[in-house]
Amino acid sequence: MATYAINGVQLVAESFGDPADPLVLCVGGTTMLSWPDPLCEALSSSGRHVVRYDLRDSGQSTTLDPMNPSYSLRDLANDAAFLAQALDQRRAHLAGIGVGGMVAQVAALEHPEAFSALTLYGTRPVAPGPVDNDLPDHDQATIGQLFSRPMPDWADREAVAEHAAQAASILGNDPHEARRLAARIWDRTPDPSASVHMANQLGMVFSRLDCTPRWRERLGEITQSTLVIHGAKDPFFPVGNGQALAREIPEARLLVLEQASTALPGAAVSQVAQAMLELTSLP
Repeated sequence: MATYAINGVQLVAESFGDPADPLVLCVGGTTMLSWPDPLCEALSSSGRHVVRYDLRDSGQSTTLDPMNPSYSLRDLANDAAFLAQALDQRRAHLAGIGVGGMVAQVAALEHPEAFSALTLYGTRPVAPGPVDNDLPDHDQATIGQLFSRPMPDWADREAVAEHAAQAASILGNDPHEARRLAARIWDRTPDPSASVHMANQLGMVFSRLDCTPRWRERLGEITQSTLVIHGAKDPFFPVGNGQALAREIPEARLLVLEQASTALPGAAVSQVAQAMLELTSLP
């Protein structure tokens, strides 16, 4: 673990592999743990320097008030570019998952000099909120189940982990892995307040973040080699969102994981790692 002073905040990151190897920078969605250890290890063992980091107001990065962020999506995109260049002056492979994929899209558009490749997992080309008419929205039955449940006591580690396991069962993810992950996120949350624990577990900051202006109409400007990965069973951002990204980003490759939902399953790690490695060859 290391802390970097970037763009006026402290960002906490974890590295895998040799810093002399080409950089793969993984944007947390929102905490770094949304990128599974086995994937980071597979990439680093194949000759990449993998760095995953916590966004502002998540994990161990600067946390002020995640319920009322004073920054914008563009600030998060700038964070990614400035961190990449602080880590390695060469252009990096940028990867974003979920809402982190939105950060990654904007960062690739705004900072083409910083990134040579782009991987997007389980995300969409518009910000949280009303979706474009041609894009599939959240599956309403699933969302109803998710948000009709009572909230846990966010100060109770086991209650939070159980809540996450139940959510995973509703979404079609592995509940045992979700329970383990939620406990790790809880352990890494330095602020004991309920609002910060909830924000870390649910990515609440994105429901309050200024994500204007739109960027979907600019996707054709992306010049980086791009890989779009999406779970076929994703009810939160249904696969049509990934298909739209792959259509609208020039020469993007689409990889649909037939047995995946919102989380990257362990069984798909090797396939995803190989696809990411193929995106850019070693110099």
